[in-house]
Amino acid sequence: MVKKKILVTGGSGYIGSRICLYLANKGYDVTALCYSKIPADETWIEKMDKVLIGDVRDEQFLQEVANYEYDILIHLVSLDHHQSNGTPSFVSSVNITPVWSLLDVFSKKGLKKFIYFSTAQVYGGLKDEVVSENKLLSSKNPYGLTHQVGEMICEYYNVNSDVDCHVVRLSNSYGAPIFEENNCWWLVVNDLCRMAYNQKRIVLQSDGSPLRDFIHGWDVCAGVQTIIETKAKHPVYNLSSGITLSILEIAEKVEKVFAQRYGLKLPIEVTVSGQKEESLKATNYKIDNSLICSIGFKPKWSLEDGINDLLDYLQKGS
Repeated sequence: MVKKKILVTGGSGYIGSRICLYLANKGYDVTALCYSKIPADETWIEKMDKVLIGDVRDEQFLQEVANYEYDILIHLVSLDHHQSNGTPSFVSSVNITPVWSLLDVFSKKGLKKFIYFSTAQVYGGLKDEVVSENKLLSSKNPYGLTHQVGEMICEYYNVNSDVDCHVVRLSNSYGAPIFEENNCWWLVVNDLCRMAYNQKRIVLQSDGSPLRDFIHGWDVCAGVQTIIETKAKHPVYNLSSGITLSILEIAEKVEKVFAQRYGLKLPIEVTVSGQKEESLKATNYKIDNSLICSIGFKPKWSLEDGINDLLDYLQKGS
């Protein structure tokens, strides 16, 4: 059986590095496209078919990479929420234009499948509802807006090229980083675990009411593999755990796991921020993952398992 050749943009990033490692371990020929430097982890590098350095904004570079004739391209490059509030010309040059450039270049080189990482933030504010892929999009910030445009580009190429484009609307991923330099400790679950381990306290930067759906990074990888292998033509998938918890409920789970591991009950300190986050103050919602589950995906990581894994990482590092 011929191995599928996969190119992952953002290959050394927080999500990309994990997807590269996961797919390489599953037997795919993985090329990690990294922006500034090759990661220092030799074990990770040895598992890759190729590790390339380059900028997805450089179309000449993309032309050269496309000559390797990949079967599948997974596009992860994006500015984060804060960076996406920058000048429109710069933000669109990173978040939007490369989606178009990649599809334009690689569609002419026999690319079969394009997997674009979008975000559940394209839905906007969520109320008491089950959020399916059919929900009308209503982005409330530039991060969501630029991904909404990226989705439209994928839809165009689904209709007007031979590339099978799939959009992944990711809820919130978490988990220990593959590389120490990955910036991931601002994520709520990661942050609470590190605070518990290092400071022996849990402090919330809100009243604890904002809601989140957190999916472990390895489940994200499994979801991607499901999309790679499927012959179904669904263009858009929610990739989520399907479980919505408040920040306070997440903190309570961290507190419980920590007490079970170390015999120490930590205080949870709740603060009320002066800044209202009305879009997050939903009483209940569920990001429905039944569509991707219908093609074979099944989340395996409970939040408790993920918290234990993070504490293992922190314990090993200390």
